[in-house]
Amino acid sequence: MAILDSKGRLFGKINLLDLGAALVTLLVIFVILSTFLSSLGLAQIGEKIVPIEVDLVVRGLNVRDPEQLFNNGLKKGGKTNVIIRNQPYGGPIEIKSIQQLPRTVNVFQPDGTVKELPDPKTNNFSTDMLLTLEGKAKSTESGPVLGSSKVKIGMPFELEGFNYNFNATVIDIRLKDK
Repeated sequence: MAILDSKGRLFGKINLLDLGAALVTLLVIFVILSTFLSSLGLAQIGEKIVPIEVDLVVRGLNVRDPEQLFNNGLKKGGKTNVIIRNQPYGGPIEIKSIQQLPRTVNVFQPDGTVKELPDPKTNNFSTDMLLTLEGKAKSTESGPVLGSSKVKIGMPFELEGFNYNFNATVIDIRLKDK
């Protein structure tokens, strides 16, 4: 019996075109599954999932009444959506703490020193805040990874919620080993 017969069948039973189509289909399914599973953020070999705290500072957020932000979810124990480098983190992340920073101005004194005093302006619709977010990150050799984005000091985070969307900057990162 010949390996290929006159009709292009392998050992007289399997058509080569059907075999090729089946192999291409299996390859496509394998690629799709491996891409999907790697996008789930599952820990790879040598990586571990650890709790992370990220401190963010918000400077000059223009808002008439900061209390409306705090009443609609931007508060301790609340959750916010985070977008890092145009990539959304996989769901809301918990707000561990939030602190509104006082607005101050530098005032030069007659003796040449500088004092930091509260800003006397009443029509200043700008606020500064310090936030701490808490979540889970992959610990890699090159640093922590939230979702699919590395987290580094100085990076901008976009925070989004019910009635807000603004940027903040990472000023500290703390990984807590289990």
